[in-house]
Amino acid sequence: MPAGPAEDPSAPPSLAAALRGNIGLLVLLFAGLLLPLSLFAALADEVHGVEALVFDDALLLRVHGWASPGWDRGFGWISLAGYRYGVVPVDILLSLALLAARRWREAAFAIVAFAGSALLNIATKLAFQRQRPSLWESIAPETTFSFPSGHAMGSMTLAAVLVLLAWGTRWRWPVLAMAVAFTWLVGLSRLYLGVHYPSDVLAGWAAGLAWTTGAYLVLFRRRRPWRRDSRWLPSAD
Repeated sequence: MPAGPAEDPSAPPSLAAALRGNIGLLVLLFAGLLLPLSLFAALADEVHGVEALVFDDALLLRVHGWASPGWDRGFGWISLAGYRYGVVPVDILLSLALLAARRWREAAFAIVAFAGSALLNIATKLAFQRQRPSLWESIAPETTFSFPSGHAMGSMTLAAVLVLLAWGTRWRWPVLAMAVAFTWLVGLSRLYLGVHYPSDVLAGWAAGLAWTTGAYLVLFRRRRPWRRDSRWLPSAD
């Protein structure tokens, strides 16, 4: 049987071949960066125009209808875990652990994601200066600006970092399930406490996911996490 024509190694790759190894990154680009940015832009436009989003007050009042001493304690602790006593310590410990393990690229990704998310949240709050909800007196009042939610953005950033680092391992699905549950509960706690509008929480989730995905696509554009890269190893000099 005669052999087929030999492939020319100098020929440009076909479209299928070019896409074959990049489908995952393209999906991540669309779902983790472009869609969240579109959502954030839409919400930001409404807030900037001082528009009253129709679902904000209605959802807040519905969640407030659950109020009870037990839910007060539960959501109060979840809110604390979503920032001061949970997310921030884990951010620091994870970054230090990756540095101690000499996983330089993974550590750079985590540090850029965490620090950049925090700075971006502060800058965005100052830019929009949205006041907190005042539908009832909160049991955990806040004095800073409202848009976007720092708790939602910080918890989403941590969740996205963990999921992206775990995606190439056998722990991907447990980590994803815990990340989704945690970010959802943190966001819900901010609504229950009456210190954020639902649009603040959605914007925080969107901004945190978009920033973390962007950092990941930049730092891991040529290789996936946990693979050794000599360019990132310290010099022996």
